[in-house]
Amino acid sequence: MARVSKTVTSITSKEEKRESQIYENVFSEIETLELPLGTSLRSVYDDQPNAHKRFMEKLEARIRNHDREIEKMCNFHHQGFVDAITELLKVRSNAGKLKVQVTETNRRLQDAGKEVISQSEEMIRCRIQQRNIATTVEKLQLCLPVLEMYSKVKEQMKAKRYYSALKTMELLENTYLPQVYQYRFCQIMTENIPRLREEIKEISMSDLKDFLESIRKHSDKIGEMAMKQSQQQRIFNSVVKKQTNTSHERKLYIANSMDSDHMDEARLEQFHDEEEYEEEVLTAQDLVDFSPVYRCLHIYTILGDRETFENYYRKQRRKQAGLVLQPQSNMHETVEGYRKYFNQIVGFFVVEDHILHATQGLVTRAFTDELWNMALSKIIAVLRTHSSYCTDPDLILELKNLIVVYADTLQGYGFPVNRLFDLLLEIRDQYSETLLKKWAFVFREIFASDNCSPIPVANEEEYRTIISRFPFHDLELEKQPFPKRFPVSQSVPEIYKEFKEFIYASLKFSESLHRSSTEIDDMLRKSTNLLLTRTLSGCLQSLIKKQHIGLTELVQIIINTTHLEQACKYLEDFITNITNVSPETVHTTRLYGLSTFKDARHAAEGEIYTKLNHKIDEFIQLADYEWTMTEPNGRASGYLMDLINFLRSTFQVFTHLPNNVNHHAAMSGKVAQTACMSACKHLSTSLMQLLLDAEVKQLSMGAIQQFNLDVIQCELFASSEPVPGFQGDTLQLAFIDLRQLLDLFMVWDWSTYLADYGQATSKYLRVNPSTALILLEKMKETNKKNNIFSQFRKSDRDKQKLIETVVKQLRSLVNGMAQHT
Repeated sequence: MARVSKTVTSITSKEEKRESQIYENVFSEIETLELPLGTSLRSVYDDQPNAHKRFMEKLEARIRNHDREIEKMCNFHHQGFVDAITELLKVRSNAGKLKVQVTETNRRLQDAGKEVISQSEEMIRCRIQQRNIATTVEKLQLCLPVLEMYSKVKEQMKAKRYYSALKTMELLENTYLPQVYQYRFCQIMTENIPRLREEIKEISMSDLKDFLESIRKHSDKIGEMAMKQSQQQRIFNSVVKKQTNTSHERKLYIANSMDSDHMDEARLEQFHDEEEYEEEVLTAQDLVDFSPVYRCLHIYTILGDRETFENYYRKQRRKQAGLVLQPQSNMHETVEGYRKYFNQIVGFFVVEDHILHATQGLVTRAFTDELWNMALSKIIAVLRTHSSYCTDPDLILELKNLIVVYADTLQGYGFPVNRLFDLLLEIRDQYSETLLKKWAFVFREIFASDNCSPIPVANEEEYRTIISRFPFHDLELEKQPFPKRFPVSQSVPEIYKEFKEFIYASLKFSESLHRSSTEIDDMLRKSTNLLLTRTLSGCLQSLIKKQHIGLTELVQIIINTTHLEQACKYLEDFITNITNVSPETVHTTRLYGLSTFKDARHAAEGEIYTKLNHKIDEFIQLADYEWTMTEPNGRASGYLMDLINFLRSTFQVFTHLPNNVNHHAAMSGKVAQTACMSACKHLSTSLMQLLLDAEVKQLSMGAIQQFNLDVIQCELFASSEPVPGFQGDTLQLAFIDLRQLLDLFMVWDWSTYLADYGQATSKYLRVNPSTALILLEKMKETNKKNNIFSQFRKSDRDKQKLIETVVKQLRSLVNGMAQHT
């Protein structure tokens, strides 16, 4: 029990301690006021029953403890408090005295400090002013450069130094204005700077437009100076080349004395050209101020708008190129029109080349190449069109020289010009055509003034003059005494001289075309061949076909063409001497003199035959036969005797013809023999047609006998050998058809004719049955009308029956021939 009692007592004691600790904590919390009272009180009341009572008891005990402690403390400090109050009362009287003294001292101090305060305020005011002045000076030092730079911009713009003005504005905007940006005038400047830049852009663009207008006006002069400079260089190079190749040039151009004359003329002309080009040659920079374009380029570059400027410049230059390339409608009329056209184009591209090399990227090589290719196509089309209007070879030659100088000039600036030289080859063909037309007129004039008679020479001087102009060599003629005659007429040496002039004219165009000697030789030979085969041949054909030309003239033409043909080899040597190309070269073109003059001779011979036949027809038209006459007149017809006399006198002219008109192959027959044979055949045919004429309805034996007398005269003429060289009775065979027909009728040998018909040994082999039938029917009609009253005679009836029998047999022969055919 005692142990239990102890345990209970112990437990009770622990609980009291715990409860006391809880109350102590609550009191501490209440005293410190760290937590809300509600929480602390709730912990007291929530623990156990009667807690409130015990808590109040504990709280009162706590309050009593605190009261005792306060009372103890007050009792401990009460005497000190009393002593302090006593001391404080003592100090109060001293403090009053001190206050009076301090107040007096303060009054005196205030009175004494009024002057100091006044001076201090003045000093402060001065210091503030001084500080303000220093600040102002400092700010002005910052603003003055800005104002000076802005003023400088204005002065530079007034002096048109826009590039410098832009650089100044850039410096002002980036360096100076940021330092004083807070001031209003700086803001105004900042707002004005873009407007100033735009103003500079507008002014520089205006200057550029003036520059573009200026170069458009000066392109002609710029091109002229550039082409003069290029031509000056060409002349210089030519002189140097001639000085180093004097012997070669002498061999190239001196073929004979006439060649020397041409060479002297060429040298004289070149000398005058050199004197002309000794004047000072100005460049593009001397004629045009390029500073506006440089300035404008720099300005737009600084402003960051370079691309806009480049596009504008190129666009305007393209437009100007279009204007420059547009030719005048009458440009082809004078060489000055072409020269002005070329000068403008050269001036345009000289300026572009200068801009290309003087600026960086304003124009590029691709841009200039594009412009050049466009311009080149347009130029070629324009030249091809306008040159086609040119009919003067001298103008075309001057045009060619201009194109060469033009091409050399632009080639010197790096532009490709091969297409221009190709165009020159086309123009060369046109030049050849105009030369051919010009020489056609020259040949016609020569032929018109030629008297178609051999050239007479009275002395040695005249003889040498002729052979110096024409390569004629004849030992027999040289041995003859003066006066004597050349076999050719005056037109032959003139034509030969004109051939050489034509070759010189053709050579002039081939110069400076950068062609080899072989090509030039080929050009000259082809042009000369055209002159032979077209121009001279056409003129000869026209001359031969003239109505008024006589047989004598035609004979002389044959002689002339013979000697001109022989002179062709000298023309070939002449071309060889000029070009220095051996005629043995594989591709050397030969001259076509053989065919040209052979055709002319054939035409002349044919015209001789035609005119002879025409003259024979005129005589035949004079024939007036009485076809019903009973007896012949006993003599030949008058018209026929006149015709024979004409033929006899005519054929005497043919003795002047050469025996061999072609030295490569002998002619099959002589012209005189052919003409004589042709005339006899035509006469025989014409006489036969008189007998067979449908208008001749009747034919008597007397008329046949009279006709036989005329044929006998023709046979006598043929046997008299009017032209030497016929063998035997060759010429008489022309009348064999007439002779056999007339013999058949006059002998009345019809039995033999009919019996031997178709046999090679027939006596009347050349008599055609249809021809004999026509004549018999005409005789039959004559007998019917003339023998109306004699038909009762037995002999007449027998003859009539014989005629009818023969007619029937002839008709059967004719019908058989028709069926066989």
